[in-house]
Amino acid sequence: MSGTRNPSPLASLRGRIGGLRTRAAHDPREYTAAARRAFLAGFERQVDPDGSLLPEELRVRAEAARKAHFAGLALRSAVARAKNKRTQRP
Repeated sequence: MSGTRNPSPLASLRGRIGGLRTRAAHDPREYTAAARRAFLAGFERQVDPDGSLLPEELRVRAEAARKAHFAGLALRSAVARAKNKRTQRP
């Protein structure tokens, strides 16, 4: 079933059970901490590729880059929703 875009209801249920068991056994913040650090470090590399900024300035700029990233995602989502709304008119 690998690569299936629409898994069967049983596969979806098995995945849900697995996710819930993982959540029951581990603190989600600890479980995903390394991934979050890597994600945020990408914004730091984006705004300071040569590592010359002071830590506070790096934090401020990386936060702005992160916000810009998510604002861009929101814009793309809004455009896609508007496009879908136009194409669904009778």
